[in-house]
Amino acid sequence: MTQLKDVIQQSGVAFGTSGARGLVSALTDEVCAAYTQAFACTMQANFRFDKVAIAVDLRPSSLRIAQACASMLRQLGIEAVFCGAIPTPALALYAQTRQIPGIMVTGSHIPFDRNGLKFYRPDGEISKSDEAAMLDCELTEKAVDETVLSPINPDAYQEYMQRYIAVAGVNGLAGLKLALYQHSSVGRDLMQALLTSLGAEVICLERSESFVPIDTEAVSAEDVQRGLAWARQYEVDAIISTDGDGDRPLISDECGQWLRGDIVGLLTARALKIDHLAVPVSCNTAIENSGFFKQVIRTRIGSPFVIAGMEQLAAGGASGVAGFEANGGFLLGSPSPQFPALAALPTRDAVLPVVILLTQVKQLGQALSQQVAMLPQRFTASDRLQNFATSKSQALLAEWSVNIDVLVDALKLPFEVSQVDTTDGLRLTLTSNQIVHLRPSGNAPEFRCYVEDVSVAAAMTLLETTLTQLSKFA
Repeated sequence: MTQLKDVIQQSGVAFGTSGARGLVSALTDEVCAAYTQAFACTMQANFRFDKVAIAVDLRPSSLRIAQACASMLRQLGIEAVFCGAIPTPALALYAQTRQIPGIMVTGSHIPFDRNGLKFYRPDGEISKSDEAAMLDCELTEKAVDETVLSPINPDAYQEYMQRYIAVAGVNGLAGLKLALYQHSSVGRDLMQALLTSLGAEVICLERSESFVPIDTEAVSAEDVQRGLAWARQYEVDAIISTDGDGDRPLISDECGQWLRGDIVGLLTARALKIDHLAVPVSCNTAIENSGFFKQVIRTRIGSPFVIAGMEQLAAGGASGVAGFEANGGFLLGSPSPQFPALAALPTRDAVLPVVILLTQVKQLGQALSQQVAMLPQRFTASDRLQNFATSKSQALLAEWSVNIDVLVDALKLPFEVSQVDTTDGLRLTLTSNQIVHLRPSGNAPEFRCYVEDVSVAAAMTLLETTLTQLSKFA
């Protein structure tokens, strides 16, 4: 009998750091149906439900994939509740509130010729153990039919909006002038409606009907210049955007300087009065150096590992628990001490940090640049080499991890290595306190590089030098 792992081997559509990803050409109706069947059967082993929520991003292939998923659910006797094109965290909130599973069709920030599936248990994201159970699930033969998606259920959209209107209050952002970089984000209309309902003046920019793969962790040179130009032209308090599926924020200060995602997370966690944090190893060391938190634990990169870290903190008796990633996605593991009515939502969310940071600008009378300037001055930068075979990057790290001197020479690092961290990839602390972190992407054939230094200019120089050397091995 066929198992999901057999389908993965044949199709190349595999689990990454967050969900399953693959080429659109490989995400056939049959492959999507196989993943859906394995997911439903795995969930039925632990939960009772008769509905599964489905939502999509704005990629051209997403509706067709959602239909394949809905077809399989129907054949399993499960109703597919179609929530339309909404941000991933809006789907997660809807499913969690009703204690039903959810499937989000999205490839997040990766190129439009790829797509993927994110899976939600009735109580949150699936874990790595859930993925393992899905791999071993025995699949029954079921033909995919042309099931039509049900009319859009608007509740997921409306409840997600109301969650943040309740946080900031009607007109809570009155007096702020914001630019909204819409591109092809699935949350672009929701974000405009939300910020406007909170009283802000919103200028919408660069809406695109073709898919634009915005990576909040590797902002393009073009978008860097756009941010600076827009800030000068429109004189705004901030520029707001998200990635394709609306779970990672992209926020600039009033000068048009894009804030790093881990700095966004740090400021958000402080404003929420969070005491205990779980963050990936790639995040800025200003988190610990700030002294804002009672406990910070470092995890592997990917929301499942951050969630496991939050669960570890909660199991140890911690309250006021949250996590965030270097891409800016914020995960609320428990009600906030500052906003007790804000229910936990342990999945990456872009709207929470946007609303909280803008509320801080209004209430404190402090521009975002001022808030950032008060933090320990450690600066991170990151980018990736695309079309770098995963097998090649993994082989390089395996070789270099046992011979650091060869790595130092190969990458022309400016100082010797004082500390090596292999939590996820290869993270090197140099004797100068500079940090260089290399890691193959879990979602695409990309080799990522993260660096940390004492200034923006120094971090960018270190990043560019490292990537130039690294590209020679592609």
